[in-house]
Amino acid sequence: MKLVTAIVKPFKGEDVREALSEIGIQGMTVTEVKGFGRQKGHSELYRGSEYIVDFLPKIRVEIAIDDDQLEGVVEAIISAAQTGRVGDGKIFVTPLEEVIRIRTGETGSDAV
Repeated sequence: MKLVTAIVKPFKGEDVREALSEIGIQGMTVTEVKGFGRQKGHSELYRGSEYIVDFLPKIRVEIAIDDDQLEGVVEAIISAAQTGRVGDGKIFVTPLEEVIRIRTGETGSDAV
């Protein structure tokens, strides 16, 4: 099993959810986060004063999947989140040792 973590632009969050639903992904965790990469934030003007925004808003999507779903999930996220501009985000894939459904006690793929 794998844990796929994707960091995407906030306005792409719903597109990613829809793309994953279309390929049969039934559950995911979505968190509003802040961070920066190569774009390194930007400056804004507020009431005549300029200030630096170091951390930009992002959406973190986490999905626990079986190994055979990995390629489809990654392709769906890329196609839904890509704008071609700096700051589109990243996808991290990590091995998942164990998954346990709290309600039933099911483990492994049955718990996903």
